[in-house]
Amino acid sequence: MSPPRASRSRISPSWLARTGTAVAAGIAMWAAFPPRNWWFLAVLGLGLLFTALFVGAPRVRTGAWVGFVFGLAFFVPLLPWIGVYVGPLPWLALAAILAGYLALFGAIATVTMRLPVPPVWFTVSWVLVEALRSAFPFGGFPWGRTAFSQVDGPLLPLASVLGAPGLSAGVALFGSSVAWLLVVLVRAYRRTSPRRGTTPAPAPVIDAPAPAAERSSGVVRIATAAVAIALLAPIAAIAATPGSLDRNIATSSARIGAIQGNVPRLGLDFNAQRRAVLDNHVRTTMAYGRAIDTGQTEQPDFVLWPENASDISPLDNADAAAEITAASEAVDAPILVGTLIRNPDGRPTNSVLVWDGAKGPVARYDKHIVQPFGEYLPWRPFFRLFSSYADMAGDFRPGTGPTVVEVPGRSGTVTVGIATCWEVAFDRAARQSVREGAQMLFVPTNNATFGRTEMTYQQLAMSQVRAVEHGRAVVVAATSGVSAVIEPDGSISRQSGIFTSDVLTGRLPLHDDLTLATRLGPWPEVVAIIAAVVGLLFALRSRTRFSLRPRRVAARATGDTKELDGIGD
Repeated sequence: MSPPRASRSRISPSWLARTGTAVAAGIAMWAAFPPRNWWFLAVLGLGLLFTALFVGAPRVRTGAWVGFVFGLAFFVPLLPWIGVYVGPLPWLALAAILAGYLALFGAIATVTMRLPVPPVWFTVSWVLVEALRSAFPFGGFPWGRTAFSQVDGPLLPLASVLGAPGLSAGVALFGSSVAWLLVVLVRAYRRTSPRRGTTPAPAPVIDAPAPAAERSSGVVRIATAAVAIALLAPIAAIAATPGSLDRNIATSSARIGAIQGNVPRLGLDFNAQRRAVLDNHVRTTMAYGRAIDTGQTEQPDFVLWPENASDISPLDNADAAAEITAASEAVDAPILVGTLIRNPDGRPTNSVLVWDGAKGPVARYDKHIVQPFGEYLPWRPFFRLFSSYADMAGDFRPGTGPTVVEVPGRSGTVTVGIATCWEVAFDRAARQSVREGAQMLFVPTNNATFGRTEMTYQQLAMSQVRAVEHGRAVVVAATSGVSAVIEPDGSISRQSGIFTSDVLTGRLPLHDDLTLATRLGPWPEVVAIIAAVVGLLFALRSRTRFSLRPRRVAARATGDTKELDGIGD
Protein backbone atom coordinates (compact mmCIF):
# COMPACT_ATOMS: atom_id res chain seq x y z
CA MET A 1 0.00 0.00 0.00
CA SER A 2 1.38 3.35 -0.98
CA PRO A 3 1.70 5.95 1.80
CA PRO A 4 -0.84 8.75 1.83
CA ARG A 5 0.22 11.88 0.10
CA ALA A 6 1.14 14.60 2.57
CA SER A 7 -0.09 17.26 0.19
CA ARG A 8 -3.65 15.95 0.49
CA SER A 9 -3.79 16.27 4.27
CA ARG A 10 -1.76 19.44 4.66
CA ILE A 11 -3.71 22.67 5.13
CA SER A 12 -1.91 25.34 3.19
CA PRO A 13 -0.96 28.64 4.86
CA SER A 14 -2.80 30.43 2.04
CA TRP A 15 -6.07 28.60 2.90
CA LEU A 16 -5.69 29.49 6.57
CA ALA A 17 -4.97 33.12 5.68
CA ARG A 18 -8.06 33.32 3.50
CA THR A 19 -10.22 31.76 6.21
CA GLY A 20 -8.91 34.14 8.87
CA THR A 21 -9.44 37.10 6.56
CA ALA A 22 -13.02 35.97 5.90
CA VAL A 23 -13.73 35.76 9.64
CA ALA A 24 -12.31 39.24 10.21
CA ALA A 25 -14.31 40.60 7.26
CA GLY A 26 -17.57 39.10 8.56
CA ILE A 27 -17.06 40.48 12.06
CA ALA A 28 -16.24 43.90 10.62
CA MET A 29 -19.47 43.82 8.59
CA TRP A 30 -21.50 42.90 11.70
CA ALA A 31 -19.95 45.77 13.66
CA ALA A 32 -21.07 48.23 10.98
CA PHE A 33 -24.74 47.60 11.82
CA PRO A 34 -26.84 49.23 14.55
CA PRO A 35 -26.64 49.90 17.39
CA ARG A 36 -22.90 50.42 16.83
CA ASN A 37 -23.28 52.12 13.41
CA TRP A 38 -19.57 51.95 12.63
CA TRP A 39 -20.38 52.35 8.93
CA PHE A 40 -16.75 52.38 7.77
CA LEU A 41 -16.31 48.79 8.93
CA ALA A 42 -18.66 47.66 6.15
CA VAL A 43 -16.25 49.22 3.66
CA LEU A 44 -13.34 47.54 5.43
CA GLY A 45 -15.15 44.20 5.64
CA LEU A 46 -15.94 44.08 1.93
CA GLY A 47 -12.40 45.20 1.13
CA LEU A 48 -11.04 42.28 3.16
CA LEU A 49 -13.48 39.91 1.49
CA PHE A 50 -12.36 41.14 -1.94
CA THR A 51 -8.74 40.53 -0.98
CA ALA A 52 -9.46 36.98 0.20
CA LEU A 53 -11.24 36.18 -3.06
CA PHE A 54 -8.82 37.94 -5.41
CA VAL A 55 -5.21 37.52 -4.34
CA GLY A 56 -3.70 34.34 -5.74
CA ALA A 57 -6.75 33.53 -7.92
CA PRO A 58 -8.27 30.86 -5.64
CA ARG A 59 -10.31 27.99 -6.95
CA VAL A 60 -14.07 28.29 -7.08
CA ARG A 61 -14.54 25.90 -4.15
CA THR A 62 -12.11 27.97 -2.08
CA GLY A 63 -14.04 31.10 -2.98
CA ALA A 64 -17.27 29.43 -1.87
CA TRP A 65 -15.65 28.45 1.43
CA VAL A 66 -14.42 32.02 1.99
CA GLY A 67 -17.90 33.35 1.33
CA PHE A 68 -19.50 30.83 3.67
CA VAL A 69 -17.10 31.64 6.51
CA PHE A 70 -17.71 35.35 5.97
CA GLY A 71 -21.45 34.72 6.11
CA LEU A 72 -21.28 32.80 9.38
CA ALA A 73 -19.04 35.43 11.00
CA PHE A 74 -21.55 38.10 9.91
CA PHE A 75 -25.00 36.54 10.42
CA VAL A 76 -24.44 34.58 13.63
CA PRO A 77 -23.79 37.71 15.75
CA LEU A 78 -26.30 39.79 13.72
CA LEU A 79 -29.37 37.59 14.31
CA PRO A 80 -29.42 36.24 17.91
CA TRP A 81 -32.72 38.07 18.50
CA ILE A 82 -34.44 35.37 16.46
CA GLY A 83 -33.73 32.80 19.15
CA VAL A 84 -34.55 34.90 22.23
CA TYR A 85 -37.70 32.94 23.11
CA VAL A 86 -37.57 29.96 20.72
CA GLY A 87 -34.05 28.70 21.34
CA PRO A 88 -30.85 28.73 19.26
CA LEU A 89 -31.88 26.26 16.53
CA PRO A 90 -33.91 28.70 14.35
CA TRP A 91 -31.28 31.40 14.82
CA LEU A 92 -28.30 29.24 13.86
CA ALA A 93 -30.19 27.46 11.08
CA LEU A 94 -31.13 30.79 9.47
CA ALA A 95 -27.58 32.09 9.86
CA ALA A 96 -26.25 28.96 8.12
CA ILE A 97 -28.78 29.29 5.28
CA LEU A 98 -27.88 32.93 4.74
CA ALA A 99 -24.19 32.02 4.85
CA GLY A 100 -24.99 29.64 1.99
CA TYR A 101 -25.94 32.66 -0.12
CA LEU A 102 -22.57 34.18 0.68
CA ALA A 103 -20.92 30.93 -0.40
CA LEU A 104 -22.70 31.37 -3.72
CA PHE A 105 -21.38 34.92 -3.86
CA GLY A 106 -17.84 33.70 -3.18
CA ALA A 107 -18.05 31.19 -6.02
CA ILE A 108 -19.49 33.71 -8.50
CA ALA A 109 -17.08 36.49 -7.55
CA THR A 110 -14.07 34.17 -7.77
CA VAL A 111 -14.95 33.47 -11.41
CA THR A 112 -16.05 36.94 -12.52
CA MET A 113 -13.19 38.81 -10.85
CA ARG A 114 -10.78 37.21 -13.32
CA LEU A 115 -12.26 39.56 -15.90
CA PRO A 116 -10.80 43.08 -16.29
CA VAL A 117 -11.55 45.62 -13.55
CA PRO A 118 -12.35 43.08 -10.79
CA PRO A 119 -14.03 45.53 -8.34
CA VAL A 120 -16.86 46.07 -10.82
CA TRP A 121 -17.55 42.33 -10.98
CA PHE A 122 -17.24 42.00 -7.22
CA THR A 123 -19.87 44.74 -6.87
CA VAL A 124 -22.44 43.45 -9.35
CA SER A 125 -22.04 39.93 -7.93
CA TRP A 126 -22.72 41.35 -4.46
CA VAL A 127 -25.88 43.07 -5.68
CA LEU A 128 -27.00 39.86 -7.39
CA VAL A 129 -26.70 37.72 -4.27
CA GLU A 130 -28.28 40.36 -2.00
CA ALA A 131 -31.22 40.45 -4.41
CA LEU A 132 -31.50 36.64 -4.40
CA ARG A 133 -31.61 36.30 -0.64
CA SER A 134 -34.04 39.22 -0.40
CA ALA A 135 -36.51 37.40 -2.65
CA PHE A 136 -36.14 33.62 -2.14
CA PRO A 137 -37.39 31.47 -0.48
CA PHE A 138 -40.72 32.41 1.16
CA GLY A 139 -40.38 35.99 -0.06
CA GLY A 140 -36.76 36.34 1.05
CA PHE A 141 -34.92 37.71 4.08
CA PRO A 142 -33.47 41.21 3.41
CA TRP A 143 -32.11 41.64 6.95
CA GLY A 144 -28.44 42.55 6.97
CA ARG A 145 -28.36 44.21 3.55
CA THR A 146 -25.27 46.38 3.31
CA ALA A 147 -27.31 49.54 2.71
CA PHE A 148 -28.80 49.30 6.21
CA SER A 149 -25.35 49.70 7.79
CA GLN A 150 -24.81 53.17 6.32
CA VAL A 151 -27.28 55.41 8.18
CA ASP A 152 -24.45 57.35 9.86
CA GLY A 153 -22.11 57.24 6.89
CA PRO A 154 -21.36 59.73 4.10
CA LEU A 155 -22.55 57.32 1.40
CA LEU A 156 -26.19 57.41 2.59
CA PRO A 157 -27.33 60.02 0.00
CA LEU A 158 -26.66 57.41 -2.72
CA ALA A 159 -29.97 55.85 -1.69
CA SER A 160 -31.83 58.84 -3.17
CA VAL A 161 -30.23 58.17 -6.57
CA LEU A 162 -30.01 54.40 -6.95
CA GLY A 163 -32.07 53.14 -4.02
CA ALA A 164 -30.99 50.71 -1.32
CA PRO A 165 -29.35 48.34 -3.87
CA GLY A 166 -27.32 51.26 -5.19
CA LEU A 167 -26.19 52.15 -1.69
CA SER A 168 -25.09 48.55 -1.12
CA ALA A 169 -23.27 48.66 -4.45
CA GLY A 170 -21.55 51.91 -3.49
CA VAL A 171 -20.15 50.35 -0.31
CA ALA A 172 -19.01 47.23 -2.19
CA LEU A 173 -17.40 49.26 -4.98
CA PHE A 174 -15.64 51.59 -2.55
CA GLY A 175 -14.24 48.79 -0.38
CA SER A 176 -13.19 46.51 -3.23
CA SER A 177 -11.58 49.31 -5.27
CA VAL A 178 -9.47 50.49 -2.36
CA ALA A 179 -8.42 46.88 -1.73
CA TRP A 180 -7.58 46.44 -5.42
CA LEU A 181 -5.44 49.57 -5.37
CA LEU A 182 -3.52 48.31 -2.35
CA VAL A 183 -2.99 44.91 -3.97
CA VAL A 184 -1.68 46.56 -7.15
CA LEU A 185 0.71 48.78 -5.18
CA VAL A 186 2.01 45.89 -3.07
CA ARG A 187 2.61 43.76 -6.16
CA ALA A 188 4.42 46.64 -7.86
CA TYR A 189 6.62 47.11 -4.80
CA ARG A 190 7.44 43.42 -4.60
CA ARG A 191 8.39 43.28 -8.27
CA THR A 192 10.72 46.28 -8.09
CA SER A 193 12.23 45.69 -4.67
CA PRO A 194 15.49 43.65 -4.69
CA ARG A 195 15.36 40.49 -2.59
CA ARG A 196 17.99 40.19 0.16
CA GLY A 197 20.52 37.44 -0.40
CA THR A 198 19.56 36.70 -3.99
CA THR A 199 21.01 37.60 -7.35
CA PRO A 200 18.80 38.25 -10.31
CA ALA A 201 18.53 35.33 -12.69
CA PRO A 202 19.41 35.97 -16.32
CA ALA A 203 16.33 36.92 -18.30
CA PRO A 204 15.12 34.12 -20.60
CA VAL A 205 15.10 34.73 -24.30
CA ILE A 206 11.54 33.37 -24.62
CA ASP A 207 8.72 34.72 -22.45
CA ALA A 208 10.97 37.57 -21.38
CA PRO A 209 9.36 40.09 -19.05
CA ALA A 210 8.36 43.45 -20.44
CA PRO A 211 10.83 46.31 -20.06
CA ALA A 212 10.73 48.06 -16.68
CA ALA A 213 9.27 51.23 -18.16
CA GLU A 214 6.42 49.28 -19.79
CA ARG A 215 5.69 47.39 -16.55
CA SER A 216 5.71 50.65 -14.60
CA SER A 217 3.33 52.23 -17.09
CA GLY A 218 0.93 49.30 -16.72
CA VAL A 219 0.96 49.59 -12.94
CA VAL A 220 0.26 53.32 -13.17
CA ARG A 221 -2.69 52.72 -15.49
CA ILE A 222 -4.22 50.07 -13.23
CA ALA A 223 -3.61 52.15 -10.09
CA THR A 224 -5.21 55.17 -11.74
CA ALA A 225 -8.25 53.10 -12.71
CA ALA A 226 -8.50 51.75 -9.15
CA VAL A 227 -8.42 55.26 -7.68
CA ALA A 228 -11.03 56.51 -10.16
CA ILE A 229 -13.40 53.62 -9.42
CA ALA A 230 -12.87 53.91 -5.67
CA LEU A 231 -13.91 57.57 -5.77
CA LEU A 232 -17.10 56.99 -7.78
CA ALA A 233 -19.34 56.23 -4.80
CA PRO A 234 -18.06 59.02 -2.48
CA ILE A 235 -18.23 61.65 -5.24
CA ALA A 236 -21.76 60.57 -6.22
CA ALA A 237 -22.81 60.72 -2.56
CA ILE A 238 -21.37 64.23 -2.19
CA ALA A 239 -23.25 65.33 -5.31
CA ALA A 240 -26.53 63.89 -3.97
CA THR A 241 -26.18 65.34 -0.45
CA PRO A 242 -27.60 68.86 -1.09
CA GLY A 243 -30.78 67.41 -2.57
CA SER A 244 -31.25 65.12 0.43
CA LEU A 245 -30.85 68.02 2.87
CA ASP A 246 -33.21 70.26 0.90
CA ARG A 247 -36.04 67.78 1.35
CA ASN A 248 -36.19 68.58 5.06
CA ILE A 249 -37.99 71.76 3.98
CA ALA A 250 -41.35 71.73 2.18
CA THR A 251 -44.15 74.12 1.33
CA SER A 252 -46.67 72.04 3.31
CA SER A 253 -46.38 70.13 6.56
CA ALA A 254 -48.34 68.15 9.12
CA ARG A 255 -48.02 67.98 12.89
CA ILE A 256 -48.14 64.47 14.29
CA GLY A 257 -48.04 62.65 17.60
CA ALA A 258 -46.62 59.13 17.78
CA ILE A 259 -47.74 57.06 20.77
CA GLN A 260 -45.62 54.35 22.39
CA GLY A 261 -47.84 52.81 25.05
CA ASN A 262 -45.46 49.99 26.10
CA VAL A 263 -46.38 46.41 27.02
CA PRO A 264 -46.90 44.84 30.47
CA ARG A 265 -44.24 42.15 30.03
CA LEU A 266 -42.00 40.54 27.44
CA GLY A 267 -42.30 37.21 25.69
CA LEU A 268 -44.23 35.30 23.07
CA ASP A 269 -47.44 35.63 25.11
CA PHE A 270 -47.66 39.26 23.99
CA ASN A 271 -51.02 38.63 22.32
CA ALA A 272 -52.42 37.35 25.61
CA GLN A 273 -51.94 40.89 26.96
CA ARG A 274 -54.18 42.45 24.31
CA ARG A 275 -56.44 44.44 26.60
CA ALA A 276 -53.54 45.72 28.72
CA VAL A 277 -51.68 46.90 25.61
CA LEU A 278 -54.77 48.71 24.31
CA ASP A 279 -55.32 50.32 27.71
CA ASN A 280 -51.69 51.49 27.79
CA HIS A 281 -52.03 53.25 24.43
CA VAL A 282 -55.37 54.79 25.38
CA ARG A 283 -53.94 56.01 28.70
CA THR A 284 -50.87 57.55 27.06
CA THR A 285 -53.04 59.22 24.41
CA MET A 286 -55.38 60.62 27.05
CA ALA A 287 -52.39 62.15 28.85
CA TYR A 288 -51.29 63.63 25.52
CA GLY A 289 -54.79 65.12 25.14
CA ARG A 290 -54.56 66.77 28.54
CA ALA A 291 -51.20 68.27 27.59
CA ILE A 292 -52.82 69.70 24.46
CA ASP A 293 -55.70 71.17 26.46
CA THR A 294 -53.36 72.90 28.90
CA GLY A 295 -51.18 74.34 26.13
CA GLN A 296 -48.10 72.24 26.97
CA THR A 297 -47.93 70.92 23.42
CA GLU A 298 -49.46 71.79 20.08
CA GLN A 299 -52.57 70.28 18.53
CA PRO A 300 -51.68 67.45 16.10
CA ASP A 301 -53.20 66.90 12.67
CA PHE A 302 -53.34 63.17 13.48
CA VAL A 303 -51.92 60.61 15.88
CA LEU A 304 -50.11 57.36 15.10
CA TRP A 305 -50.38 54.14 17.11
CA PRO A 306 -48.10 51.13 16.53
CA GLU A 307 -48.73 47.70 15.13
CA ASN A 308 -50.79 45.53 17.53
CA ALA A 309 -51.75 48.56 19.63
CA SER A 310 -55.27 47.11 19.65
CA ASP A 311 -55.26 43.41 18.91
CA ILE A 312 -58.86 43.49 20.03
CA SER A 313 -60.52 44.48 16.77
CA PRO A 314 -62.62 47.62 17.27
CA LEU A 315 -64.76 46.47 14.34
CA ASP A 316 -65.94 43.49 16.39
CA ASN A 317 -65.59 44.68 19.98
CA ALA A 318 -67.70 47.63 21.19
CA ASP A 319 -65.49 48.23 24.25
CA ALA A 320 -62.35 48.58 22.13
CA ALA A 321 -64.19 50.87 19.71
CA ALA A 322 -65.38 53.07 22.58
CA GLU A 323 -61.86 53.36 24.04
CA ILE A 324 -60.33 54.32 20.70
CA THR A 325 -63.10 56.82 20.03
CA ALA A 326 -62.53 58.43 23.44
CA ALA A 327 -58.80 58.66 22.78
CA SER A 328 -59.37 60.23 19.35
CA GLU A 329 -61.76 62.78 20.81
CA ALA A 330 -59.32 63.57 23.63
CA VAL A 331 -56.69 64.71 21.12
CA ASP A 332 -59.34 66.02 18.71
CA ALA A 333 -57.62 64.25 15.81
CA PRO A 334 -57.82 60.97 13.87
CA ILE A 335 -55.73 58.04 15.12
CA LEU A 336 -54.03 55.50 12.86
CA VAL A 337 -54.61 52.32 14.88
CA GLY A 338 -52.65 49.11 14.39
CA THR A 339 -55.04 46.21 14.89
CA LEU A 340 -55.98 42.68 13.81
CA ILE A 341 -59.16 42.17 11.82
CA ARG A 342 -60.89 38.83 11.34
CA ASN A 343 -62.13 38.55 7.75
CA PRO A 344 -65.15 36.64 6.42
CA ASP A 345 -62.91 33.73 5.36
CA GLY A 346 -61.78 33.33 8.98
CA ARG A 347 -58.21 34.50 8.33
CA PRO A 348 -56.96 37.69 10.03
CA THR A 349 -55.20 40.64 8.47
CA ASN A 350 -52.62 42.84 10.16
CA SER A 351 -54.34 46.17 9.57
CA VAL A 352 -54.16 49.89 10.20
CA LEU A 353 -57.45 51.75 10.64
CA VAL A 354 -57.80 55.50 10.38
CA TRP A 355 -60.18 56.14 13.31
CA ASP A 356 -61.73 59.61 13.26
CA GLY A 357 -63.46 60.10 16.60
CA ALA A 358 -67.18 59.31 16.63
CA LYS A 359 -67.08 58.70 12.86
CA GLY A 360 -65.11 55.55 13.49
CA PRO A 361 -62.94 54.02 10.75
CA VAL A 362 -62.67 56.15 7.61
CA ALA A 363 -59.80 54.27 5.89
CA ARG A 364 -58.05 50.91 6.17
CA TYR A 365 -54.73 49.36 5.15
CA ASP A 366 -54.01 45.63 5.31
CA LYS A 367 -50.39 44.53 5.49
CA HIS A 368 -49.29 43.29 2.06
CA ILE A 369 -46.06 41.43 2.86
CA VAL A 370 -46.71 39.06 5.76
CA GLN A 371 -43.85 37.53 7.69
CA PRO A 372 -43.06 33.83 7.23
CA PHE A 373 -42.60 31.81 10.45
CA GLY A 374 -44.45 34.54 12.34
CA GLU A 375 -47.62 35.69 10.67
CA TYR A 376 -47.83 32.49 8.67
CA LEU A 377 -45.91 29.22 8.59
CA PRO A 378 -44.95 27.68 5.26
CA TRP A 379 -44.71 23.89 5.21
CA ARG A 380 -46.30 23.71 8.65
CA PRO A 381 -46.20 19.88 9.04
CA PHE A 382 -42.49 19.87 8.17
CA PHE A 383 -41.37 22.68 10.48
CA ARG A 384 -43.52 21.35 13.31
CA LEU A 385 -40.99 18.50 13.54
CA PHE A 386 -38.22 20.90 14.57
CA SER A 387 -39.85 23.28 17.04
CA SER A 388 -42.72 23.17 19.49
CA TYR A 389 -43.28 26.84 18.72
CA ALA A 390 -44.28 26.16 15.11
CA ASP A 391 -47.99 26.14 15.86
CA MET A 392 -47.72 29.60 17.44
CA ALA A 393 -47.28 31.05 13.94
CA GLY A 394 -50.41 32.68 12.57
CA ASP A 395 -52.38 32.19 9.37
CA PHE A 396 -52.56 35.78 8.21
CA ARG A 397 -53.90 36.77 4.83
CA PRO A 398 -51.81 39.28 2.86
CA GLY A 399 -53.61 42.49 2.02
CA THR A 400 -54.38 43.83 -1.42
CA GLY A 401 -55.19 47.23 -2.81
CA PRO A 402 -53.52 50.60 -2.16
CA THR A 403 -50.64 50.98 0.28
CA VAL A 404 -51.69 54.50 1.27
CA VAL A 405 -54.50 55.92 3.39
CA GLU A 406 -56.07 59.35 3.23
CA VAL A 407 -55.97 60.96 6.68
CA PRO A 408 -58.24 63.97 7.34
CA GLY A 409 -55.88 66.32 9.16
CA ARG A 410 -56.73 69.75 10.59
CA SER A 411 -54.72 71.43 7.83
CA GLY A 412 -56.13 69.24 5.05
CA THR A 413 -56.03 65.63 3.96
CA VAL A 414 -52.62 63.95 4.12
CA THR A 415 -51.74 60.87 2.06
CA VAL A 416 -49.80 58.52 4.34
CA GLY A 417 -47.91 55.51 3.00
CA ILE A 418 -47.73 52.51 5.35
CA ALA A 419 -45.11 49.78 5.63
CA THR A 420 -45.93 47.66 8.65
CA CYS A 421 -42.93 46.29 10.53
CA TRP A 422 -41.52 43.48 8.33
CA GLU A 423 -42.50 45.31 5.14
CA VAL A 424 -40.03 48.16 5.59
CA ALA A 425 -37.17 45.74 4.83
CA PHE A 426 -38.45 45.28 1.26
CA ASP A 427 -37.75 47.88 -1.41
CA ARG A 428 -41.11 47.52 -3.12
CA ALA A 429 -43.21 48.42 -0.06
CA ALA A 430 -42.15 52.05 0.45
CA ARG A 431 -41.66 52.55 -3.30
CA GLN A 432 -45.23 51.52 -4.05
CA SER A 433 -46.57 53.86 -1.37
CA VAL A 434 -44.68 56.87 -2.71
CA ARG A 435 -45.70 56.11 -6.29
CA GLU A 436 -49.30 56.00 -5.07
CA GLY A 437 -48.95 59.52 -3.73
CA ALA A 438 -47.64 59.13 -0.16
CA GLN A 439 -46.53 62.49 1.22
CA MET A 440 -44.96 60.83 4.26
CA LEU A 441 -44.32 57.26 5.42
CA PHE A 442 -45.55 55.49 8.54
CA VAL A 443 -43.93 52.34 9.97
CA PRO A 444 -46.08 50.83 12.74
CA THR A 445 -44.14 48.04 14.44
CA ASN A 446 -44.23 45.64 17.37
CA ASN A 447 -40.84 44.41 18.59
CA ALA A 448 -41.96 43.30 22.06
CA THR A 449 -41.56 39.63 21.17
CA PHE A 450 -37.82 40.11 20.56
CA GLY A 451 -36.94 41.51 23.99
CA ARG A 452 -34.07 43.90 24.61
CA THR A 453 -32.11 42.98 21.50
CA GLU A 454 -30.49 44.81 18.60
CA MET A 455 -33.39 43.96 16.32
CA THR A 456 -35.33 47.17 16.95
CA TYR A 457 -32.30 49.35 16.12
CA GLN A 458 -31.60 47.37 12.96
CA GLN A 459 -35.18 47.90 11.85
CA LEU A 460 -34.99 51.61 12.66
CA ALA A 461 -32.02 51.89 10.30
CA MET A 462 -34.17 50.49 7.49
CA SER A 463 -36.67 53.30 8.01
CA GLN A 464 -33.84 55.85 7.86
CA VAL A 465 -32.69 54.45 4.51
CA ARG A 466 -36.28 54.57 3.18
CA ALA A 467 -36.54 58.23 4.20
CA VAL A 468 -33.52 59.13 2.07
CA GLU A 469 -34.41 56.76 -0.74
CA HIS A 470 -37.79 58.39 -1.35
CA GLY A 471 -37.29 61.86 0.15
CA ARG A 472 -40.06 61.42 2.69
CA ALA A 473 -40.33 61.99 6.42
CA VAL A 474 -40.92 58.71 8.26
CA VAL A 475 -42.61 58.09 11.59
CA VAL A 476 -41.86 54.82 13.40
CA ALA A 477 -44.40 53.98 16.12
CA ALA A 478 -43.49 50.93 18.21
CA THR A 479 -45.40 49.25 21.02
CA SER A 480 -42.32 49.02 23.23
CA GLY A 481 -39.64 50.94 21.32
CA VAL A 482 -37.81 52.28 19.58
CA SER A 483 -40.22 54.88 18.16
CA ALA A 484 -38.75 57.71 16.12
CA VAL A 485 -39.42 60.73 13.92
CA ILE A 486 -37.11 60.67 10.89
CA GLU A 487 -36.45 63.59 8.57
CA PRO A 488 -36.23 63.09 4.78
CA ASP A 489 -32.42 63.26 4.96
CA GLY A 490 -32.41 60.21 7.26
CA SER A 491 -31.60 62.05 10.48
CA ILE A 492 -33.61 61.26 13.61
CA SER A 493 -35.17 64.35 15.16
CA ARG A 494 -36.92 62.55 18.03
CA GLN A 495 -36.52 59.07 19.48
CA SER A 496 -38.01 57.17 22.41
CA GLY A 497 -36.37 54.78 24.81
CA ILE A 498 -37.11 51.08 24.87
CA PHE A 499 -39.80 49.52 27.08
CA THR A 500 -41.24 52.80 28.26
CA SER A 501 -44.32 54.81 27.39
CA ASP A 502 -43.69 57.98 25.43
CA VAL A 503 -45.21 60.52 23.05
CA LEU A 504 -43.16 61.86 20.14
CA THR A 505 -44.40 65.03 18.48
CA GLY A 506 -43.17 67.02 15.53
CA ARG A 507 -44.02 68.92 12.38
CA LEU A 508 -43.12 66.91 9.29
CA PRO A 509 -42.48 68.18 5.76
CA LEU A 510 -44.86 66.76 3.17
CA HIS A 511 -43.60 66.07 -0.35
CA ASP A 512 -45.19 65.17 -3.67
CA ASP A 513 -42.04 65.09 -5.82
CA LEU A 514 -40.17 61.86 -6.57
CA THR A 515 -36.48 61.16 -6.05
CA LEU A 516 -34.47 59.65 -8.88
CA ALA A 517 -34.41 56.37 -6.95
CA THR A 518 -38.22 56.31 -6.81
CA ARG A 519 -38.52 57.08 -10.52
CA LEU A 520 -35.95 54.46 -11.54
CA GLY A 521 -37.48 51.85 -9.27
CA PRO A 522 -35.86 48.40 -9.49
CA TRP A 523 -34.02 49.10 -12.76
CA PRO A 524 -30.54 49.85 -11.32
CA GLU A 525 -30.67 46.55 -9.45
CA VAL A 526 -31.93 44.74 -12.55
CA VAL A 527 -29.09 46.15 -14.66
CA ALA A 528 -26.52 45.05 -12.05
CA ILE A 529 -28.03 41.56 -11.93
CA ILE A 530 -27.95 41.25 -15.73
CA ALA A 531 -24.34 42.44 -15.77
CA ALA A 532 -23.37 39.89 -13.11
CA VAL A 533 -25.02 37.01 -14.98
CA VAL A 534 -23.54 38.03 -18.34
CA GLY A 535 -20.09 38.43 -16.78
CA LEU A 536 -20.34 35.03 -15.12
CA LEU A 537 -21.36 33.34 -18.37
CA PHE A 538 -18.60 35.08 -20.30
CA ALA A 539 -15.99 34.17 -17.69
CA LEU A 540 -17.09 30.54 -17.68
CA ARG A 541 -17.12 30.39 -21.46
CA SER A 542 -13.66 31.88 -21.62
CA ARG A 543 -12.49 29.23 -19.13
CA THR A 544 -10.69 31.91 -17.14
CA ARG A 545 -10.18 29.55 -14.23
CA PHE A 546 -7.72 27.60 -16.40
CA SER A 547 -5.97 30.60 -17.93
CA LEU A 548 -3.24 30.85 -15.32
CA ARG A 549 -0.17 29.97 -17.43
CA PRO A 550 0.61 33.58 -18.41
CA ARG A 551 0.57 34.55 -14.75
CA ARG A 552 2.86 31.67 -13.86
CA VAL A 553 5.31 32.71 -16.58
CA ALA A 554 5.30 36.31 -15.38
CA ALA A 555 5.69 35.24 -11.77
CA ARG A 556 8.70 33.02 -12.60
CA ALA A 557 10.27 35.80 -14.63
CA THR A 558 10.03 38.30 -11.76
CA GLY A 559 10.91 35.80 -9.05
CA ASP A 560 7.53 36.30 -7.33
CA THR A 561 7.45 33.05 -5.33
CA LYS A 562 4.50 34.16 -3.20
CA GLU A 563 2.42 34.70 -6.33
CA LEU A 564 3.37 31.22 -7.55
CA ASP A 565 2.42 29.65 -4.23
CA GLY A 566 -0.97 31.41 -4.20
CA ILE A 567 -2.19 30.49 -7.69
CA GLY A 568 -4.79 27.76 -7.64
CA ASP A 569 -5.41 27.44 -3.86
